[in-house]
Amino acid sequence: MIFSENRCTLFRIMRNGAGTYFMTIAEYCVFGALLLYLLTILPVKWMGHRQFDNAKPRDPAFYQDAIRARALGAHQNGIETFPFFAAAVLLAEFRAAPQYLINELAVLFLIVRIAYVLTYVGNRPSLRSILWSVGFLINIGIFFLPLIRQWLPG
Repeated sequence: MIFSENRCTLFRIMRNGAGTYFMTIAEYCVFGALLLYLLTILPVKWMGHRQFDNAKPRDPAFYQDAIRARALGAHQNGIETFPFFAAAVLLAEFRAAPQYLINELAVLFLIVRIAYVLTYVGNRPSLRSILWSVGFLINIGIFFLPLIRQWLPG
């Protein structure tokens, strides 16, 4: 186990001074997944700032370059995978699945997604497909943690 049960939170968050609430590592990973898909396209736009027209951000001519096209594909795939990941994490937490497992799987998902983006931009389609499948299986695992919690240790 990467995280013990009593170390599942990173920071305490005060809410209107009424009480102490915690954000879990998995919840930070949800934010990390959001940042990842936003940061996937940023370097391409920044490096091609002379050709990029912010008035036409979806102009297909800008994405004709192979690396730009792959970065756009990775960005769009990040947008597609984000809702399921966020919903799976929140559902697992809401239904009281073991938090240490949610955290571990969420961190693993984020690592796999980073590797996926690198393989997508680096033009490694076979490895990219394997990583996509692994990430999807991790998501399914998070989603069904509440269902199988009775058979899990702890």
